[in-house]
Amino acid sequence: MAQVAAVAGVSHQTVSRVLNDASLVKEETRLRVLAAIEELGYRRNFAARLLATNRSRRIGMVTAHLGLHGPSMIALGVQEAGYAEGWDVSLVGLPEFSAEMLDNAVERLLDQAVEAIVVAVAHREAAEMTQSLQLSIPIVTVQGVVAGTPLSAGIDQQAGAELAVGHLLDLGHRHVAHVAGPADWVEAEQRRAGWRRAHEERGLLPGPELEGDWSPESGHRAGLLIADDPDVTAVFAGNDPMALGLLNALHERGRRVPDDVSVVGFDDVPESAYYWPALTTVSQDFAELGRRALSLALGAVRGEDEATLDPIMPTLTVRRSTAARPQPPG
Repeated sequence: MAQVAAVAGVSHQTVSRVLNDASLVKEETRLRVLAAIEELGYRRNFAARLLATNRSRRIGMVTAHLGLHGPSMIALGVQEAGYAEGWDVSLVGLPEFSAEMLDNAVERLLDQAVEAIVVAVAHREAAEMTQSLQLSIPIVTVQGVVAGTPLSAGIDQQAGAELAVGHLLDLGHRHVAHVAGPADWVEAEQRRAGWRRAHEERGLLPGPELEGDWSPESGHRAGLLIADDPDVTAVFAGNDPMALGLLNALHERGRRVPDDVSVVGFDDVPESAYYWPALTTVSQDFAELGRRALSLALGAVRGEDEATLDPIMPTLTVRRSTAARPQPPG
């Protein structure tokens, strides 16, 4: 910083003000300092800044299963929101969830002097463990959250499932089957609850439920069973990859989509518009979720009261995989 100051002909305090975007520096001076920084290839020393200010301007984030669309998009949303606000985001991705892995991830982030931590792990045990952590910095949860929980931002999974199943029931289908996500995922249970609720509101009994694991393979296995049940005319899959496996199984067994069986997914992955047929699915605003998570974290860092946010409402994207219930012969 002293070298930059000497080249620019200013004090090191002025260089510091320019680096911190202070408004007291004249534009001519600011440009001269920036030119000196570029000429010298100056880079700020993170450790020195931390010692001088006791601020890292860094948020930590823990997530799991980044190979899945939802977790990866949530992580991207938080990172983009951090970039927009001038904060770094340190991401620790867990290959699978365990209490020990989550604890180790939090410790790694604390070693980086993060000022808050965002936890995006949808396992029920992770949500319980996160709530019990006693840290000196704020923790924000963004996945598998329950409405009304302070310092949490989420998308209303149950409402999304109700949109999907309600769409099928409004098309005349009577008993919608469900290929569910893993039982230990909070979001899978919330989507299951929405499937049931949509039937209850119309005085109907739901169709059969089959458990999957978010993968196309599990959707395919469930689809082979569903294809053999002539009473099933509509299926709600807990995510789009399982819907893809389901579509494939129905095609193998000669059940036409949507003529014989309608299918709805969840997540609206980029490929879902190019499935055959194009998939009707539930869309989630992950960018808005990232902005809300970061806003909660920064507010807590500033000492603001813990905010309680309403969940983000998902939307239904209707494509060609759904149609009116086929009429029985005769």
